[in-house]
Amino acid sequence: MVYLGVISYVEFVWWVGVWEVFENSVVRELVEAYRPVWSVSHALSLMGWDSETYMPKGGVGERALARADLFVLRRRLLLREELLRLLERAESQEGLNEYEAGVVRVLKREVRIARSLPEEFVFEFAKLREEATHAWRTARERDDFGLFKPYLERIVEYARRMADYLGWEGHPYNALLDLHEEGLTVVDVDRMFDSIVPTLRRALERVLSTGSYPRSHPLESVEYERGVMEAVNREVLDLLGFPWDRGRLDVSPHPFTISMGIGDVRITTRYEGRDFRHTLFAVIHEYGHALYELQIDERLKASPLAEGASLGVHESQSRFWENVVARSRAFIPQVTPILRRRLSFLKDYSDEDVYLYFNIVRPGLIRVEADELTYNFHIYLRYTLEKGLIEGSIKVDDLPELWNSMMDDLLGVRPKSYRDGVLQDVHWSHGSIGYFPTYTLGTVLSAQIKAAIDRSLGGLYRLVEKGELGKVRMFLRENIHRYGSTYPPKELVERGLGEPLNPEYYNQYITEKFYRG
Repeated sequence: MVYLGVISYVEFVWWVGVWEVFENSVVRELVEAYRPVWSVSHALSLMGWDSETYMPKGGVGERALARADLFVLRRRLLLREELLRLLERAESQEGLNEYEAGVVRVLKREVRIARSLPEEFVFEFAKLREEATHAWRTARERDDFGLFKPYLERIVEYARRMADYLGWEGHPYNALLDLHEEGLTVVDVDRMFDSIVPTLRRALERVLSTGSYPRSHPLESVEYERGVMEAVNREVLDLLGFPWDRGRLDVSPHPFTISMGIGDVRITTRYEGRDFRHTLFAVIHEYGHALYELQIDERLKASPLAEGASLGVHESQSRFWENVVARSRAFIPQVTPILRRRLSFLKDYSDEDVYLYFNIVRPGLIRVEADELTYNFHIYLRYTLEKGLIEGSIKVDDLPELWNSMMDDLLGVRPKSYRDGVLQDVHWSHGSIGYFPTYTLGTVLSAQIKAAIDRSLGGLYRLVEKGELGKVRMFLRENIHRYGSTYPPKELVERGLGEPLNPEYYNQYITEKFYRG
């Protein structure tokens, strides 16, 4: 009876939120009919988190089968007759409020995608991705591209098929971009890179010629104890306002954030034993993702709107906290007391030393270790290769050499191993083709967010210097986070920041930091 009482109370609270936000009775029925879909997504998220953190290697095969079955189940629940009838009725309703219209838009999009992809294709692709991820790990460990190549060839084949199933205009890659970032096209991405790449090249040439930022720092070689650094990361999350009653910090080979719901968002980092900025900034990056999910309006929980608007908007949050805030001079006095209390080796280093350590500029091979200035060259490389793979102008066989040549051209470095080149990222094994451009989209948007805060609150760095990070969190909640996926990303950006995506804010940010000073 007690258990049933708890469930009844939880159900009651959920319904209160539904009634407050969704006034139309048909939309309320639609949201209720959607909840089993959300529940399967909840289970898939939890299984995904476990796969990357605590699951023993021997569980790969069964987990692949179970997740593939659940992806199929989710599709069936989404396409069941009851939900489709309610969606059709809701679409014909007049006078829907913004949240109700958002539910209809999001579900129409989900249903269109689900209907476009045959069930057998969904099952086979889910199973292939799980197997490919395991193959990628083995290939990377052994530095043998040949072990991963057949899996990648199949993934590219499936991605092309997916684009055809979804339908596209202009370029097949548009279908995959839209899958990760609603409304994004090759024209948008090309325009963005055409704007920022020249600025990045000039700034990099300036830094390397003047030495205004170091290419190396003594702190890179200093070792730390994992337990001590774990304590540092937790204190920094406290400083940023991470709610431990709704979140976790764990360890995984590749740092990530995953949301089970508005009340359960988990982040990870990794500990390499030296060069502590890597684990620290991984935590701050993932915090930005987590904060977005945690600040969605609670009344939207378990509805189609209870997630971020897009991967690009999501990435803008992580890059904003990681780069715009945490790598600024304004943040240094906030974080160094924590660092000095825990890391005794910092006693010999000034705040300016720490700032320069955080802002090393060194062209390198590894994307996840790239500095703020060179990072987007890595994304430009991947975008160029992916677009070629999907249009057929590049073959998987060609990837290693093309990768190496582009790295040489963009950054003046050339990989000597597959693990430092074409095998370094896990994303292709996940089938995430069309995903990488959202990293740069988010990075560009992060500078536009800074400009909006500067206008609205009298200066971002003034707030950071005063330790008033709560005001920054509130700005993000009110202008971006609380809406979840109510609006498509382009509309959300224009509503929240007052104008469409504008790369000139990023060019200005890069120029001011790396070229002028």
